[in-house]
Order: sequence, then structure tokens, then C-alpha cells
Amino acid sequence: MAQEGNVIACRSTSEWNAVLLRESGKLIVVHFTASWCGPRRLIAPYFSQLAKNHPSVIFLEVDVDELKRVAFKWDIEALPTFIFLKRGQKSHRIVGTDRAALLRKIEELKTPAAAASTA
Repeated sequence: MAQEGNVIACRSTSEWNAVLLRESGKLIVVHFTASWCGPRRLIAPYFSQLAKNHPSVIFLEVDVDELKRVAFKWDIEALPTFIFLKRGQKSHRIVGTDRAALLRKIEELKTPAAAASTA
């Protein structure tokens, strides 16, 4: 498992499963991307900055070409796609590079009120 800044790059299904199990009590934001994805160059630095600014949130990066089964399971059809997980369950999805939407959703889901309302 490669950790790039505060973004964890999952390179195998076993790494993916281990992180989900270990961090299941936290908000997890998963960036599904690929090396050939043009918008990746635009959003990856911002995603890394979000990870640094929100240390209580787990930020993962998954290359859909490396982890095809994971991408299929989470129904990834366009890149980039961001999946938000609370207690291991998908709570939200953002497709595209909308920085403001990413920040809003992280702020919303990491608050105790959001955690209590999804209990």
C-alpha cells in the first residue's frame, strides 16, 4: 500500500479490503481514477490538499485499471468518481472535478451531527 502524502493509494484488492476494515469507523473518501484520465491532473493536487486539511478523514486513490473488480463493485462508469463511505457503506457519490462539491460533502459528512443522523 503506497501512501502519497495523506492519500493512500490502494494497489491491490487485499490492500483495499484491509483499509476498509481498519478504517471502517471513519469517513472514507475514495478517488477512482486511471493513469490515462486527463482530469486527474486537475483534481489530484486538490485531493491531496484536502487530505492534508482533513486528517480525521481517510483519503484513498484507486486506479480502475489496477483494481477492476473494485471499480466494478462500486459501479464506476466515469472518471474521476469520488465515493464517500460512512461505516463501510456508500453515503454519496460525486462524478467529475467539482472542487466545491467535494469540500462541501467532506465538511457535511465529517461532522458529528452527520454521523448521528446516519446512525
